[in-house]
Amino acid sequence: MKYGDKIIKMEGVVVEVHDGCVAIDLKGRLGYLKVPMRMLITDYPIKVGQEVAWNMSFVEQLGPEINEKYISNLDTYNKRQKEMREKNANNKEVK
Repeated sequence: MKYGDKIIKMEGVVVEVHDGCVAIDLKGRLGYLKVPMRMLITDYPIKVGQEVAWNMSFVEQLGPEINEKYISNLDTYNKRQKEMREKNANNKEVK
């Protein structure tokens, strides 16, 4: 890593709670983050409006190489999503 690591405490407010994930609005107009429920450390049930915090560093690119397997999986996922949308649109037209 070219730069020294600097840990930053990030804070946000829970805005959505689903079965498998939680959506958080970051304080300071820094954006929106969705994380899997398994990543939360909590002693209480998660509810909309609760504040959360975590330590974060900077995102670092590891190299110029492209992960072809990931791209292939992403293409397959997008293709299936498109097929499902078209199928749903055709079903609506039939009704």
